[in-house]
Amino acid sequence: MLNISFFAADKLKNLPLTNINKFTMNGLRIGNLAIAVPIIQGGMGVGISLSGLASAVANEGGAGVISSAGLGLLYKDFSSDFLEASIYGLKEEIRKAREKTLGVIGVNVMVAMTNFTDMIKTAISEKVDLITAGAGLPLDLPSFLKKDSTTKLIPIVSSARATKIICEKWKANYDYLPDAVIVEGPKAGGHLGFKEEQIFDNDYALEKLVPAVVSELKIFEEKYDTKIPLIAAGGIYTGGDIHKILDLGASGVQMATRFVTTDECDASPAFKQAYIDAESSDIEIIKSPVGMPGRAILSNFITKVREGKKQPKKCSFKCIKTCDISKSPYCIIVALINALKGNFENGYAFCGANAFRATKISSVKEIFQSLLKEYKESKK
Repeated sequence: MLNISFFAADKLKNLPLTNINKFTMNGLRIGNLAIAVPIIQGGMGVGISLSGLASAVANEGGAGVISSAGLGLLYKDFSSDFLEASIYGLKEEIRKAREKTLGVIGVNVMVAMTNFTDMIKTAISEKVDLITAGAGLPLDLPSFLKKDSTTKLIPIVSSARATKIICEKWKANYDYLPDAVIVEGPKAGGHLGFKEEQIFDNDYALEKLVPAVVSELKIFEEKYDTKIPLIAAGGIYTGGDIHKILDLGASGVQMATRFVTTDECDASPAFKQAYIDAESSDIEIIKSPVGMPGRAILSNFITKVREGKKQPKKCSFKCIKTCDISKSPYCIIVALINALKGNFENGYAFCGANAFRATKISSVKEIFQSLLKEYKESKK
């Protein structure tokens, strides 16, 4: 069973494997890193999951994750140089999180970001507990580790095939295998690693992906006598969802959407209210300048884009490798910063498929308590 907040987070972090079961029941183990509750909070940018949300999740026994996306805009007062401000901002968010928790803290970095290397190097040098990396295949991620690095590396994939490619490349080039793998299904929020026609195809549902990736990982686990936990993500909203996906072979889950409507989430009240006000029909698949489909809440801005009323004149940030300013209908980082502030005339909120289920603002502690209750009830 899930075991919420039975012990202080500092007693649950980096324990030797032999000691883990003294403190947790079915927690998530990633190498020598012990996560009391098998929940990793998904990284949400721009500015949605920073030190506030990450530390709150960590204090409840999960793993809190800071999004590194767009930090250069959030910390523009430090430097007008986007890349320089991004490095400073990530260090500051990690520092702030550590002031609030002794629990597990990670950083999410998108492969598609132009400052991917800087963000990875910064996270590792700051000795965060884990890095999650998606929006592309992080084929060179282990190259950034130093001899004394303790950070766990967790790629985010959308298929067994991608899992195999990463495991083979990492092993061949760096003699390293992922410390864990996150498989993200098509019900996730934000950018999706699927073609549009696959998003609503049951053959690509998370329930199909999990057993396939578990089987792929088992090949490498047996060949190299190691353990590679699988963490499932995308559309997981309740404790019942957690129970179901763990029964399919996952060792843990990644959840993001349910943590948006919390007191501790770093977004503005207006951003959170957009989730509460959303109906199922308001959640749509959009085309992102990043070159991937994305899931978001319909806004006036999205409507204007579809009517051809938005076109950036210049690019001040060059934040995404795959974004072509000559073809992009808008600047995605500006749109997401506007949404963060609650300005939906000039932005939109990414969200998971279940965002419409939010009805009120709760504390992170209350969310964990609710998940435990739902999980227990689903086992009856």
